[in-house]
Amino acid sequence: MEVLIIFVEFLIIGGLIWYIKKRNEHDASLIAQKIESGQKIKRTMAMGLAYRFNFPVIKNDNNERFFEKSTELFLKETQYEFEKFVSDIMAKRFGGTSFTTVKTGDFGVDFEHNREEGLYLGQVKAYKNDLGYQPIALVHSNMIKRNAKGGYVITTSDFTASARSYARGLNIELIDGVDLVTYWLETMDLKVYVPINETI
Repeated sequence: MEVLIIFVEFLIIGGLIWYIKKRNEHDASLIAQKIESGQKIKRTMAMGLAYRFNFPVIKNDNNERFFEKSTELFLKETQYEFEKFVSDIMAKRFGGTSFTTVKTGDFGVDFEHNREEGLYLGQVKAYKNDLGYQPIALVHSNMIKRNAKGGYVITTSDFTASARSYARGLNIELIDGVDLVTYWLETMDLKVYVPINETI
């Protein structure tokens, strides 16, 4: 009788171990799928930002510039508006205050960010192609000239291998499109407004 009880206990324990293992494998698979899906969503959002801040512009006969006709659903903005967009995200994420610089004659600095640690200089590019080392060199030169604590080069795309290599040890954070979307999502005010007499 004792042998039968021990055998049943082993069966129960073995069954539990098998169930837990299968459950953990299933949970791990779901987590991996969500991570992959999340990365694809962020990459799609980065692509959308590149389009939003480079919306095609046309000129009429009077040389006036207009955004190309398209659905009103799309946001249509310029590279200059992208500078403000990114400047605001960086201030929300890291604290401090930031402002965009003048549109011309900024010597490669699109915004200045005053953090608790000191001044940070940033250059932004709403591009669909990967950035080379040149924007990094411009920011670094301005950091030295202005005695800044650090810098950012931020893009909707990515950086070439030579750009990443060039930036090592310069205290310049390279923020690609996926990182930018991540920062944007982290700094959003996620409060949902529900009008009176309506439900979600």
